[in-house]
Amino acid sequence: MTVAIPPSDTAGSPDDRPVPPTPADDAGVVVPAPAGEGFWVEPGAADDVAPEPAEPAEPEVAEVVVRDAREFGVYARTGGWAFALKVARSVRPGGEPAGETPKVSAKRFAELAGCSPERIMRYYKAWDKAADDGLVPHLEILVPGQDIELPDSDAWHSYYTARSSASSERGTAIAAAAEAEGIRPTKALEVAENPTALRAAILADPATARTARAALLDRLREDPVLQTELARDVARTDELKKAVATESRAADRIGYVRQIVENGQVKTPAGQTIDAPAELRAEAERHLSLIDELDDGEDTGQWATEAYDTVKELVVQTVEADPELRRQERRTKFYGSLQRATKVFEELTLDDADDLDDLYEDDMLQRLEDLQTAIGTCIAALRRAAPEQP
Repeated sequence: MTVAIPPSDTAGSPDDRPVPPTPADDAGVVVPAPAGEGFWVEPGAADDVAPEPAEPAEPEVAEVVVRDAREFGVYARTGGWAFALKVARSVRPGGEPAGETPKVSAKRFAELAGCSPERIMRYYKAWDKAADDGLVPHLEILVPGQDIELPDSDAWHSYYTARSSASSERGTAIAAAAEAEGIRPTKALEVAENPTALRAAILADPATARTARAALLDRLREDPVLQTELARDVARTDELKKAVATESRAADRIGYVRQIVENGQVKTPAGQTIDAPAELRAEAERHLSLIDELDDGEDTGQWATEAYDTVKELVVQTVEADPELRRQERRTKFYGSLQRATKVFEELTLDDADDLDDLYEDDMLQRLEDLQTAIGTCIAALRRAAPEQP
């Protein structure tokens, strides 16, 4: 039972005070005393259930925020078409007299917009080209403030050119190359107009440098002038000359191995060409397959050296194992040396033989005498080896 005790200044114990009846509603349910009337109410079981908090009301959005969000949504769906429409319906077409329309010139519109007339005309021309394709209404029928259903944003880049250079011969070539590569011409034109930015990207990013290198190689095949300029740059740079020499040596060695695999023939150390044995061919093919499996960016120098040294050793073993082949190898080697020596001696000029005072040196004379002795000995040996004449 709930007991309510009214406040009192009268002395006496609480038990001696009269107990007023507890208020109840029409159904006989005891109703707690209203707050602020001085009654104490014993907490009941129903008071243990806390009321659910009300969800906070959504704050009111400022009108300027709403406008920005809606304009952003329009641009997200339509891209540049949203701005092109503003130009198309407000700028009068060429030849339309001023005063007969509320539209203004591109120059006046640019002044109001705070940008260049060239930029306004790029949007104007984009709309005009799209109108010729039936994608949007023609400029002449649009009026200021008119809204229409705009094309999808993906179609915008097919008509809009952000660079004035696109209309030049150079820009046309760049745009055509970009379309062939499957990218937007505006991207390629932007790069072409910012060579310093391209240089910075190449210097900072290895991936960009590799892409530039591949493109440059493709360009070199069709540009003899660029070939000459690049060759000159390489010849004048010591680091590049060393790198080219290293790569040329590796390429020559790979070519030596590839020749064995593809033609079945090999050159001996003396220079004679022989048929490659099956074992030699198989070993050359194994090394070549390992080289061909390398990625484009991997260094082939070590692999080329290993393949070349292995194959050369097998060639020497092949020559040594065949007496007739070994004899022919020695003959070829000797004859090659004789040809080189003859060519070098023939290059000696004795135009000044009548006046050798300025040329004479003891060592010079001694070398010629030693050479004469060696040649005489060689001639005598060859004469002894010559078959007897019948």
